[in-house]
Amino acid sequence: MLARTADSLYWCARYIERADFLARIIDASLRMGSLPSSYGGDESEWESALASASARVAFYQTHDHADERTVCDFLVFGRNNPSSIWSCLNAARANARAVRTALTLEMWEAINEAWNELQRYDCDNMDRESMARFLEWVKRISLLFDGASYRTMLRNDSYWFLRLGMAIERADNTARILDVKYHLLLPEREPVGGTLDYFQWTTILRVVSALTAFHWVYRTSVKPWLVADLLILNRQMPRSLFSCHAEIMERLDQLADFYGRRGPSQRMASNTLSKLESSRIEDLFQNGMHEFITGFLRDNATLGSAIAEQYLV
Repeated sequence: MLARTADSLYWCARYIERADFLARIIDASLRMGSLPSSYGGDESEWESALASASARVAFYQTHDHADERTVCDFLVFGRNNPSSIWSCLNAARANARAVRTALTLEMWEAINEAWNELQRYDCDNMDRESMARFLEWVKRISLLFDGASYRTMLRNDSYWFLRLGMAIERADNTARILDVKYHLLLPEREPVGGTLDYFQWTTILRVVSALTAFHWVYRTSVKPWLVADLLILNRQMPRSLFSCHAEIMERLDQLADFYGRRGPSQRMASNTLSKLESSRIEDLFQNGMHEFITGFLRDNATLGSAIAEQYLV
């Protein structure tokens, strides 16, 4: 496969996954914003949305204040923001179009029809209810594209590069939302384990479609260390850091066997997975959750660069 074909497949999946994640964190912020101010419903949730999207610096270059209107405009329809939902879907379609013959008809139709539908949305006349419906639509796009790829693609290098991009992006997104919860979301005046803290952790689980899974696994009320355990170390949870890197390792092994050579990306992925396999949630909390997640994000980004150098250039 040509490197530019692999690159387009890899980034098409990443952009679709990123658009889905942005829709989820904005939906969570809308839920938090609907709370009365006496219950914690201030504007810190919009700061957390920007932080989760790694967009705070870019946002404040053009805006003075983070609130529902300005953040939604920037993260959803901001054409000058390369990480907005609009820009992600635009970039995903451009990459898909570049490798149209490597995609199945169902996959191309899913992303092309989504792009055409996006043009009909009027961002200037959206109330909160309309925005919530739009975000649900974005999440359905991701499910449709992912389902089409799973059900219709040959299990060859095209499929492996697509899934590799998805897993790298999903791991990054899960880690970021956990880090933001620990350091930005809960106001200093609120107690850990209080009503607001409980509501926020429940919202985080909803963001990653894991609330039902949490109750199946732990059969108890929502607790911070159990949420972290589910989203970091649980091998059955598809959005956990462990599951994402298990898939990364599997896809890189398949590519190595297919092309007959291994390289830095396989070694880095193996090291990261080994660290996760030997980790215990108690140790992560004791040694510092923020430090662990910061290190994980750095390793995940380094792995992405290694994949690009080994396969995509």
